[in-house]
Amino acid sequence: MDLKVGVVGFGLRAGLYKHAHRPGEGSVVTMVCDTSERGRADAAAKLPEAAITADLDELLSAGLDAVLVLTPDNQHAVVAKRTLEAGIPTFCEKPLDVTLDAVDQVLETAFRTGTKLYVGHNMRHMPVVRQMRELIESGAIGEVKAVWCRHFVGNGGDYYFKDWHAERRNTTSLLLQKGAHDIDVIHWLAGGYTASVSAVGDLAVYGDIESRRDNTDRRMWDWFSLENWPPTEQKDLNPVIDVEDISMMQMKLDNGVLASYQQCHFTPDYWRNYTVIGTAGRLENFGDGPGDKIKVWNTRSQAGYVDADLEVEIEAAGGGHGGADPRLIAEFLRFASEGGPTETSPVAARAAVAAGVLATESLRTDGSAKAVPALGGELLAYFAANQERVNA
Repeated sequence: MDLKVGVVGFGLRAGLYKHAHRPGEGSVVTMVCDTSERGRADAAAKLPEAAITADLDELLSAGLDAVLVLTPDNQHAVVAKRTLEAGIPTFCEKPLDVTLDAVDQVLETAFRTGTKLYVGHNMRHMPVVRQMRELIESGAIGEVKAVWCRHFVGNGGDYYFKDWHAERRNTTSLLLQKGAHDIDVIHWLAGGYTASVSAVGDLAVYGDIESRRDNTDRRMWDWFSLENWPPTEQKDLNPVIDVEDISMMQMKLDNGVLASYQQCHFTPDYWRNYTVIGTAGRLENFGDGPGDKIKVWNTRSQAGYVDADLEVEIEAAGGGHGGADPRLIAEFLRFASEGGPTETSPVAARAAVAAGVLATESLRTDGSAKAVPALGGELLAYFAANQERVNA
């Protein structure tokens, strides 16, 4: 029998429903909840047989087997706590929320109720990330000592500065909202979590643009165009912009690994570049899509740039985010119905938010290092045991 799946929030990430709506193949989306008229209309058009509601209480009492929480970020915890309290296995899109307090409340609710919680860090399923991790685990570069990530967000003006993303009250910062993906990947590749972090950042470009518009009647694909270039010529930006468009953070992980993350929203190109340095070499990705390369250097050279000792082609996979989205939802639905280990982790999701939140605090004050508060041992043990109760 198919799992009955609900969706809360039918906006920009609503496309995930396609991977959960497989009637006769294991799962079917039976209900969608969205507070906006457009969201409900879009859901009705995509899922004509599903029940559509603006009332979360109605969804909570619908006898669902699983739910996808795809609301704006600052509503993740508000909704997830209620779905967890209702006993519905919950997929929560990343970041888990925009404050550390809200995130910890979600984890505590999942622990107290025993309801399964899964966080949508889809990059753990992206081929480029998985292949880099496999190389590291194989010993290709020895013991990891440093991880660097540069994120060129070439579509930043259209993606993040014309709607709710541009406001601190909704995202805390783009260093958190956008960076949560990369922070989580850095942690995964390095095998540790951020213990202390410092950062600098600025609203260097988009804050000076005078063309503003209330875009609540539109969505990103209504205004997106590669012709919106150069960044200084952007139009119809959000009336309020109080998040940074360039940020740089440095992290010291709990296992001694040093890491850095740089994010810029006004570059012409759009991709991520990771460098991982170990005791026996380093690896770096050149491009992050199918057919691009991960290169490994193990031989010492007196020259400048030399050819890599090993080149690995990044695999192709169907589906959104380089094939990550279908794998992500498949893993969640399996976890919801059967339990067991998962590639993603609520504790890791919390670690990514903590690093992003405290980095934002650092860059908006004096740039000094901020210590990440530890998560309680009882919660750590619970989530380490795949959300099964550990006998005393």
